Amino acid sequence: MIQPLGVCELCGREGVETTKHHLTPKEKGGTFLPTADLCIPCHKHIHHLYTNEQIMENELTSVHSLQSDTQIRSFIRWIRKQPPGAIPKSRKSRNVRQRR
Repeated sequence: MIQPLGVCELCGREGVETTKHHLTPKEKGGTFLPTADLCIPCHKHIHHLYTNEQIMENELTSVHSLQSDTQIRSFIRWIRKQPPGAIPKSRKSRNVRQRR
């Protein structure tokens, strides 16, 4: 569900539409666990890089751990330079396409 304009907890951009990201995937028991408000590009990028299983395996279940991941950190550096309304095209990584 898209929220009103706010701040992305991952990249820190302001004035962006945010979505609720379950830090622990719902299918892995995270339905009632903490969530984070992420801009659409950041939320998509996480799920385009990693499957829910990999999110759990790599312990990417907090905003801090996501920010510390090298692939996500690289994306954050880039997305911070984009205007708030920008939603860049992206596609699932080969890693995710092969595991589904």
